[in-house]
Amino acid sequence: MRLGLALGYWGRGPDPSHLALAREAERLGYHSVWTAEAWGSDAFTALTWIAAHTSRIRLGTAVAQMAARTPTATAMHALTLDHLSDGRMMLGLGLSGPQVVEGWYGRPFPGSPLTATREYVDVIRQVLARERPVQLSGRFHTHPYAGDDGTGTGKPLKAITHPLRADLPLLLGAEGPKNIAQTTRIADGWLPLYWSPLRTDVYAASLADVRDGFMIAPMARARVCDDIAEGLLPVKAMLGFYIGGMGHATRNFHADLMARMGYEAEARRIQELFLAGRKQEAVLAVPDAFADEISLVGPRERIAERLELWRKGPVTDLLVTAPDPDTLRVLAELNS
Repeated sequence: MRLGLALGYWGRGPDPSHLALAREAERLGYHSVWTAEAWGSDAFTALTWIAAHTSRIRLGTAVAQMAARTPTATAMHALTLDHLSDGRMMLGLGLSGPQVVEGWYGRPFPGSPLTATREYVDVIRQVLARERPVQLSGRFHTHPYAGDDGTGTGKPLKAITHPLRADLPLLLGAEGPKNIAQTTRIADGWLPLYWSPLRTDVYAASLADVRDGFMIAPMARARVCDDIAEGLLPVKAMLGFYIGGMGHATRNFHADLMARMGYEAEARRIQELFLAGRKQEAVLAVPDAFADEISLVGPRERIAERLELWRKGPVTDLLVTAPDPDTLRVLAELNS
């Protein structure tokens, strides 16, 4: 199991610790570093900055949002950064949810998310293969554009720039069982949002046909500390926000996932509190047991024991969000 550093997206502004953490992760032998985006900082610019200040560590987006760019624009970002970093780029994509797609990007959430994802990946694969001009007559993506409001003068095009690699790794952030199963067929890896080494059966059916070399790369908060309850608070804050606020009361993929992992009543209670404006109560309502399952928090000895659970399962890459270099170092030592 390889280690990666997940930096996420910015809050109010750039995090001054991110570059130092990325460089320390490279020094410690981490395999990869990952950036993200929500509705503030974008994933590719921050990753390019990190690429310019590192030389070996792989570079990934976990995740870049599909609604933010056409598939050809995303392919341009990926192939450009792959060249600039000498082949270190890994493209992680996610569809996001209706709240973000419609509220931030001002676009309709696709009625068939699986089809939309499949078409998006198809176009990117065509761009990177550069075998012929990009053509697709899809439900959500058409190249050239063929809508009634078009000019009718569009023509199939092939990337001017030759991609460095046709097989640039493409991973998908997927949560629903059918979406995960499709990911194993059309992508090179899967980026789970929540992973519990105690509940791998939740994903067993969806991962039944995983092929050799397929990446399973979940994110987990990690912190070496003596006070476990205090160390879990950032995990609970994240869960409270995602489960309570990242979606509508009747359509929240994160809450649905928590329910499938055995915490349905707790997930609905978190939603209820968050949507009622009682955000702090929503955070406190997150069960310590669930937060603990999906993270690595506590003294070194405890983390060593729990890390073994992650290593025994199908996870190929553990992407850790760690607030300090000491935690990065301890994990590197324990995983060596």
